[in-house]
Amino acid sequence: MEKTVLLCDDDVYILRAAEIKLSRHGFKVICAGDGQEAWEMIQMDLPDIVVTDCQMPRLNGLELTERVRTEMPTVDLPIIMLTAKSYELNRDDLMNEWRVTAVLDKPFSPRRLVQLVEEVLGTPTQPETAASC
Repeated sequence: MEKTVLLCDDDVYILRAAEIKLSRHGFKVICAGDGQEAWEMIQMDLPDIVVTDCQMPRLNGLELTERVRTEMPTVDLPIIMLTAKSYELNRDDLMNEWRVTAVLDKPFSPRRLVQLVEEVLGTPTQPETAASC
């Protein structure tokens, strides 16, 4: 069964690269340009996992995580946090206090992102297929 990944980042180039790589590995990918848009999408159709940037306009990744963790239907939704501020944010705090599932430092390899999503969701590695774009 196809798993849905919600990608959330205000950098369109990062969104596009991650979307292509995840799609080629068999995931359904939906994209949001900021945390507020992601939150609205989550409320309409619950994804299997959220991959979100930490720094974004309107609603940042930590604020999005806080909302997800306080709502009953989303309280256990896996979240991978992308951050260019790994030197400022404590990885253990993100994972323990914020209950972020995993942290991936920017810049990151799209291949590593796919591996991490597969690990978190417990899905077998799929061979890369041609993009449908």
